[in-house]
Amino acid sequence: MQVGDTQKWERTFTEDDVRLFGRVSRDMGTHHILPDEQGRVMVHGLLTATLPTKIGGELNFIAHDMSFEFVRPVFVGDTVRCEVTITQLEKIENRLKMSAAVFCRNQQGKVVLTGHTTGIIREPQILSVGLH
Repeated sequence: MQVGDTQKWERTFTEDDVRLFGRVSRDMGTHHILPDEQGRVMVHGLLTATLPTKIGGELNFIAHDMSFEFVRPVFVGDTVRCEVTITQLEKIENRLKMSAAVFCRNQQGKVVLTGHTTGIIREPQILSVGLH
């Protein structure tokens, strides 16, 4: 693992995803339940923001902060591809401090979410990877 490495994850959001997230988050806004004039149901912004957390989980990344900009809406049936690119890695004692940039794009390649995160990785087996 080194600065510049990019991890990718893609998923298509379903009505069940939106319904379940609404129940868990208690966000039952009508735009997440009823179709708009074009027949589309909007996915919760924070549900879209779970894409980079999946990648973080694979790295055993413990977030200290995360910031997102929701650039355009995502609708049920949209496929969103998330890219998380490492922008900083610094070894501190028994862990890595990591920063990363986040970009999520829909199936048309349009950016739907951007963001940034910082945090740590505590797993000793990866501490030596990419740090020279």
